[in-house]
Amino acid sequence: MRNLKLFERFKSTQIHAFNSQQDSPSTSTNNVTPRINFFGHSKSKSRSLLPHGFPTTELLEPPLESYLKPIDLVESLSNLYRRIESSSESETYMLYLEQYAVLRSLGDAKLLRRCLLNARRHAIDVPSKVVLSAWLRFDRREHELVGVDSMDCNGFAVECPKTCLTHCYDLNVVDKDCDCSTEYEDNSFGTDEIKISIADEFSGLDEASDFSFCIGSEKAKCVRWRIAALSRPFEAMLYGSFVESTTCEIDFSENGISIEAMLALNIYSRIKRVHLFRVETVFELLLLASKFCCDDLKSACEARLASSVTNLDKALTFVEYALEERTKLLLSACLQVFLRELPKSLQNPQVMRFFCSSEAKEQLAFLGSECLYLLYYFLSQVGMEEKLTTEPMLILLERTREFARTNWQKALSLHQMGCVLFQRKDYKAAQFHFRLASSLGHVYSLAGVSRTEYKQGKRYSAYKLMNFLISSHKPHGWMYQERSLYNVGVEKLKDLAIATELDPSLNFPYKYRAVMKFEQKQIKEAFEEIDRLILFKPSPECLELRAWLFLAIGDRERCLRDLRAVLCLEPNYAVFGGRMRDDLVKALTAQCIEVESEADCWVRLYERWSAVDDVGSLAVVHQMLQNDPCKNYLRFRQSLLLLRLNCQGAAMRCLRMACNLATSEAERLVYEGWLLYDMGYVDKTLTKAEKAISVQRSFEAFFLKAYVLAEKNLNADEISCDVQVLEEALKCPSDGLRKGQALNNLGSIYINSGMLDQAETAYKNALEIKHTRAHQGLARVYFLKNQRKEALEEMTKLIEKACSKAAAYEKRSEYSEREKAKEDLDMATTLDPLRTYPYRYRAAVLMDDQRETEAVEELSKAIAFRPELQTLHLRAAFHEATGNLSLAAQDCEAALCLDPNHTETLHLYSRSKDQASSIDNTIFGLD
Repeated sequence: MRNLKLFERFKSTQIHAFNSQQDSPSTSTNNVTPRINFFGHSKSKSRSLLPHGFPTTELLEPPLESYLKPIDLVESLSNLYRRIESSSESETYMLYLEQYAVLRSLGDAKLLRRCLLNARRHAIDVPSKVVLSAWLRFDRREHELVGVDSMDCNGFAVECPKTCLTHCYDLNVVDKDCDCSTEYEDNSFGTDEIKISIADEFSGLDEASDFSFCIGSEKAKCVRWRIAALSRPFEAMLYGSFVESTTCEIDFSENGISIEAMLALNIYSRIKRVHLFRVETVFELLLLASKFCCDDLKSACEARLASSVTNLDKALTFVEYALEERTKLLLSACLQVFLRELPKSLQNPQVMRFFCSSEAKEQLAFLGSECLYLLYYFLSQVGMEEKLTTEPMLILLERTREFARTNWQKALSLHQMGCVLFQRKDYKAAQFHFRLASSLGHVYSLAGVSRTEYKQGKRYSAYKLMNFLISSHKPHGWMYQERSLYNVGVEKLKDLAIATELDPSLNFPYKYRAVMKFEQKQIKEAFEEIDRLILFKPSPECLELRAWLFLAIGDRERCLRDLRAVLCLEPNYAVFGGRMRDDLVKALTAQCIEVESEADCWVRLYERWSAVDDVGSLAVVHQMLQNDPCKNYLRFRQSLLLLRLNCQGAAMRCLRMACNLATSEAERLVYEGWLLYDMGYVDKTLTKAEKAISVQRSFEAFFLKAYVLAEKNLNADEISCDVQVLEEALKCPSDGLRKGQALNNLGSIYINSGMLDQAETAYKNALEIKHTRAHQGLARVYFLKNQRKEALEEMTKLIEKACSKAAAYEKRSEYSEREKAKEDLDMATTLDPLRTYPYRYRAAVLMDDQRETEAVEELSKAIAFRPELQTLHLRAAFHEATGNLSLAAQDCEAALCLDPNHTETLHLYSRSKDQASSIDNTIFGLD
């Protein structure tokens, strides 16, 4: 009966992306929730800024995610680790690519880059190296740096355009510097100006000729034994039973080869080099080499031509020949140019015609399906990131599917095809692809099936499908979130509550509850709901919603703050139904009462920074940059704030922009150093910092050097050096915000070296200039001095001052008694449910109380939405302690898939396997 009731209520009209401006509360029908009645809270000027109206609960729905979502991620990672460990050299790089696809759902940029680096390390054939090197370059968004050409070498062998065209297998390539300047003996061999004339035929060559090839009336004098040594066919011609073996002049006019090419052949036979010849001549030599099976000559010509492909025009010219002659190296060089130009080359009609034409598909077949899958997978991922929904994008995905060989490859390409078709509102075709993906074991694609059912007016069918999914599998947050779309009333809210409990990282439940409460005129509760999410996950869509709600109640200043933060996170974010434009920000700014001076902005930035209000600080920095875009150092501050908010991609974009706009070499070197540090190149970062200091002594250069030194395992002398570097930084001009950070870092170094009094002084000096986070360091000093009460007081001060308090509660728990610590950690989880330390602490307490099952369940909650290394390791240890050795091994394998060099997990894994083997041997002996 309940289902019948639901069925009746499911007969509501379908929704659209946004309500139009013409909609009003009075026009709502009985079967649609009335339009938001909070129009009364906003003023007409506010409404005029929003031509697309306000969101309602009926208009909200979560996006369909376009990557693999295994139903049991831990099992998938465990399986992957075992397969990688037992794989052959030829299989390994594709397994790392699978790892990349599986881990996409976690959104950890550094972890994903490590997967790509491992794939590149194990790649054997040249085309695969080319694709993976280009992918790594795109991953760093190097195309956003001004003055960097797509074919420039950045100094790292793993991305060098010349290194990846060499036939070698080097497991150390990731850690090597590029030596491409010495890779080829002559950097000028790519020029086309050098021509071989008959007059220069034997310049520098002494050996006498003993026969000639004749092209018409012209002759190319050669040495018989040298030409014969080029291939078996030439040897048979010149020394076999053919007429040519006894003649001094051989007519070659009918072979389509020019006299210049034959002269070049003579020179090559003597010096075994082709770099002196024009490109056109080398093309002819390559044709001749293919015809007469001259393998060495062919390889030399391919290498020469490949080195000549230095821009898009040449690549488009050479690629046709490479396909006709099936020359893998030359084709790889052309592909490299196309791929290193991404994403720009996706907008080039000639490039897209090459990748999407049916002729190219057949001609590329000699590269092999594995390599072609890698190629089209990369292209389609770039297209997905660029949010392309065009016909060429569909063709790229179709090619990916056609070249897929394993189930995960097929499922992923079909699922992504479904996502693009869904965005194009081709719901029937999308549903077809989602069903195919689910039939290959990708359960998440059933969410796509149910969504397309819903879009076609089959709401009850969508509800039943999600019901079946929940009853058939271990529940996940996304399952309840999806079912909530098709549920109604109290049942919808229950589904959303369960979704949040299972996976607090999901945005949609918070957004829905916030808008619902706003519709019900529960204004305070609505803001509390969306604030909860923004405090631990400040995404553009959530800040946009809060800005929307602020504008609805006429609070333009806070609306403007959130819009500025959105622009910092995503400058081109589509907001309010259209592209975010500067005139919208200016219109809101004009309506605000006060126009702040630069001094006012600095005061407000100090206030927000001291209050640990990172979103508010971002907004002030954006305003200051809008007032004066030349203040490039503010972009660096912006990147630091974004890193605090765990927005790494946006932070690196700010750094790249700062690097592009640097006004001095020293400034540019510092920003380049931070970019290198993000990539994990610590030594190169240190080199950049030292070079910057040699150019100009500045706070930022010294700070960078000290920061990098602190990351290393330093001895006493090196620690002293690091202290001196930070002291030099503090002597240089800078503002209090940065000096506060330097003093805070100085205190950390003193603590690590046991100099507690000096650390206390550093932290107190930082607090004097309102560096609020120094309370945490000072608390640590007091704790190490056995002054627990003072440590608790310092952390309490931080909690009272900070807007973002979760980390402070978590840290205070370290200095509290057991019950108080548990209260603090519960509060930390309430404020930021994505922090995993509280789960580990509570699990350890339960384990101490011999409540093993509850301890494992506590860890499993965190692992369900964030499978971190430490959490997996701890659960593995718990499993080992309770005798569940197979589960302990599985968790160890999943953890090692994330970090294969984690020593403690390796020991635990080895111990678990040894114990399991011992038990098996005992049982076998008893049998």
